[in-house]
Amino acid sequence: MTTDSVLHDRRRNRGTAFTLEQRAELGITGRLPSAVETLDQQAARAYAQLQQQPSDLQKYVFLNAVHNRNQVLYFKLLTDHLPELLPVVYDPTVGQAIKQWSDTFRDSQAIYVSIDRPDDIEASFKSLGLGPEDVDLIVVSDAQEILGIGDWGVNGTDISIGKLAVYTAAAGIDPDRVIAVNLDVGTDNEQLLNKPDYLGNRHARVSGKRYDDLVDRYLQTAARLFPNALLHFEDFGPSNARRILVSNADKYRIFNDDMQGTGAIVMSAVFSGLRITGGRWADQRLVVFGAGTAGTGMADQIHAAMVRDGASPEEAARHIWLIDKHGLVTDDMAGLPDYQQPYARPRSEVSSWAQGEIDLLTTIKQVKPTILIGTSTVPGAFTQEVVRALADGVERPILLPLSNPTSQIEVMPSDAVRWSDGRALIACGIPVDPIEYNGVTYTIGQANNALLYPGLGLGTIVSGAKHVTDNMLLAAAEAVASQVDVAAPGAALLPPVENLRASSATVAVAVARAAEKDGVATQSHENLIQAVQDAMWQPVYPSDDVMPAEKEQS
Repeated sequence: MTTDSVLHDRRRNRGTAFTLEQRAELGITGRLPSAVETLDQQAARAYAQLQQQPSDLQKYVFLNAVHNRNQVLYFKLLTDHLPELLPVVYDPTVGQAIKQWSDTFRDSQAIYVSIDRPDDIEASFKSLGLGPEDVDLIVVSDAQEILGIGDWGVNGTDISIGKLAVYTAAAGIDPDRVIAVNLDVGTDNEQLLNKPDYLGNRHARVSGKRYDDLVDRYLQTAARLFPNALLHFEDFGPSNARRILVSNADKYRIFNDDMQGTGAIVMSAVFSGLRITGGRWADQRLVVFGAGTAGTGMADQIHAAMVRDGASPEEAARHIWLIDKHGLVTDDMAGLPDYQQPYARPRSEVSSWAQGEIDLLTTIKQVKPTILIGTSTVPGAFTQEVVRALADGVERPILLPLSNPTSQIEVMPSDAVRWSDGRALIACGIPVDPIEYNGVTYTIGQANNALLYPGLGLGTIVSGAKHVTDNMLLAAAEAVASQVDVAAPGAALLPPVENLRASSATVAVAVARAAEKDGVATQSHENLIQAVQDAMWQPVYPSDDVMPAEKEQS
């Protein structure tokens, strides 16, 4: 092995942590300063350098450089400072980085699948040199609907890479056993298409049969080459995300975080809320304001919980009302998306409520929902009148304004606490400081998917689950909710991210048990808790005097 290859291989490079003996054996004597450091010493220096960066975007760039040269050091930094760095390596900072991705491109940690060259899919995967037992997780995105910034084509590659980084830092998924994929189907972002430096396909986004054929071929190839891998879909557009999931959930080990993960973390907040109110799932009345795939995915998860609690599927659907930009979704609306149709209200049922479109306030007054969810990105949509009507309807309503960033949230929790006289049980999509009201401190939990999907992925991997079932999602949601004590007045509905690694282990155990119960697990363990711990990769240098790859070549 040449000097350049060992010092530029992020998986094996240890930098100044190479001992003098290792440097001699690897042929890198004199290529590093004389000091031999521990990983802790390296991490302390890197963290100090990180703190000197003037913005979160510069911190993102710095961390990316660390990742490219020393994978263990990167994850040591991330794991030790996860609450602080989670919003740097992923949402919201990754959105800024994506906009500049083609301009600042230096190297690639991903596989690129082009709709113009579908025959290259298998060769692209095989270029990694990984066998069928070598991959646990693949994250793919077509980058059509990224974190509120829309369609960014091949620039969205960092979405897949960032998601994998969180899986590793939060749940110990082995970074050598994961693959990031970008499906480059073109882009409708004219800004990108007209930029000389854009690195993706320079044509409009392809849809229809060609698109579906590419997705089918991707799934078939990935599942055949890596039969044990969880196939995670991220930031697909609303017209595609649900269709892909519904069509393939029974064929592949597939998971869509925007739909299933977001729905499950909302379930966690509702689990906590019902522990306070003492209500049953089957008795809840849900209004979702913002009936896209994310909002409807939440409705699907709550519908599944109602059915599990004894309601028939038809009864559960009658307890759910969707509101989109044209008002309450009714069965006489033309062109309803397939995902809204199960919840469309008969026009005859609501004709007396109002003439024409039925707005949010009218629906709240008529329905008296126990749960109100906002996924609309309409800032201030939950007005004082709406919140007061909600609180007039039930004693302890569960109020979840989930849109983010702050500029798009339906209501600020500080206002909702006052307008509901402290009775609303609130979680939201942004980080919020504690709120003081009438002598009570209200802690507002953030509905952050990172509380759930890393543990769900780990549990799926440990159990070898053939599919991700509704019961596995519900088990993950309940496991997250179990980590908060809701007894105190003003208690949060969701846990903080400070102990995310321990939280992910708890979720993983619950998910693996649900997989066994559902009969989809292919791996059994005498001690499941220990099996989860053993499966969690740790950011440490191997104890071998020489890197394993070097021994194999000697």
